Amino acid sequence: MWDYTDKVREHFWNPRNVGEVENPDGIGQVGSLACGDALRLTFKLDENKRIKEAKFKSFGCASAIAAASVLTEMVVGLTIEQAEKITNQDIAAALGGLPEQKMHCSVLGEQVLEKAIACYRGRPAGAKEEKMICECFSVTDREIEKAVRENRLTSVEQVTNYTKAGGGCGNCHGRIQEILDWERAEFRKSVRPKLIQIQTLHMIKGSLDRKMEEISEDK
Repeated sequence: MWDYTDKVREHFWNPRNVGEVENPDGIGQVGSLACGDALRLTFKLDENKRIKEAKFKSFGCASAIAAASVLTEMVVGLTIEQAEKITNQDIAAALGGLPEQKMHCSVLGEQVLEKAIACYRGRPAGAKEEKMICECFSVTDREIEKAVRENRLTSVEQVTNYTKAGGGCGNCHGRIQEILDWERAEFRKSVRPKLIQIQTLHMIKGSLDRKMEEISEDK
């Protein structure tokens, strides 16, 4: 039995904004019935280009419905630029947290919002060609990379919890590990220059401290 927060239960039993927006400006759809989770999001803008209405349709578990429900509340009143900054962590936080094994539901919410915004802008979500990594749950390399980067995932098990990738036959575990290793290497590259700068500053500070001590002793 999952340990759901009161907020998750509330949004599951009384989901907000269920349905379809009439003449939507943005449409997003992710997942599939075959995978067990499917989510559709539609939204409409007002004259000031802010989201005035957002609705969802979902086939999934309690946390998937709750995540979609709270997402529709979060985006109303925002500009497109503000809405696209919403992450899966923001969605989970708005629900008071989600069990680790159900974090993929918040990721699903982030993905459907991204696709709906891409639809509004008239271009497909994602700038690069995507490769299918997990055939069982139709999860691409880009989706895994994004989840790993944004949530600092370090194991295949965590990737499964956040994306469902690897939760079926397990044949993709090796490819998921390759993505984890690559992302870890890229993270080290980005952190190393910062560490060098910090080390340099510490050396300068140490030299200044020693110089001040020498001046004090001379006096």
